[in-house]
Amino acid sequence: MAHLRSIGSEVNREGMKRYGIRIERALGISHGEQRRIGKLIGRNHERALELFDSGIMEAQFIASITADPKRMSLDDCRHWASTFDSWDIVDGVSDLFVDTDHWLVLIREFAGDDREFVRRTAFAMMAWSVVHRKNEPEATLLAFLPLIERYAADPRNFVKKAVNWALRSLGKRSQSLNREALAAAERLAASDDRTARWVGKGAVRELSGPAVQERLAKRSAGAKT
Repeated sequence: MAHLRSIGSEVNREGMKRYGIRIERALGISHGEQRRIGKLIGRNHERALELFDSGIMEAQFIASITADPKRMSLDDCRHWASTFDSWDIVDGVSDLFVDTDHWLVLIREFAGDDREFVRRTAFAMMAWSVVHRKNEPEATLLAFLPLIERYAADPRNFVKKAVNWALRSLGKRSQSLNREALAAAERLAASDDRTARWVGKGAVRELSGPAVQERLAKRSAGAKT
């Protein structure tokens, strides 16, 4: 903590504002430097819990990349999520949460939570699951679509962006998931709700685009050979 405080930058803190990051708890250390420090100090779960409880945003991010996901309890995850107040710490810690044994419980629980950044956590975890859970049956991921459609009308900026992120990520996993995600996106695009339409139209545009379709076709062809 002493080292982190010694390398903080007021210029960096002010720059963070441009990206919608709250700086009240930030020291102003770049993500690259945070990752470098995390790699240097290595995994230590007890230290990670202490770092997170410092309340300093950079220390919390370093905690998320040095904690042991298999030792994170449900109560640990709930406690951490209860402190979230900025999209960047949500997205960083969600990267850890999706590797815990409780990830599906957390997604369902957090999606139903009215707190903006806790709900964002659920959809950030859905998006990360596409990257982390490569061997997960598609049926598990398909079960996220009803949650995506249910909460797509949440007008809060950091929720709707995460819902859109989750939907687009799922639709880029495989051709079959693409079809289902695209169908959900089209339903949302036709919604009477302005926010749901925004989520749906953005997802339709990307998931039906040639870049995604060509990549999925190549992946499918490669899997068959």
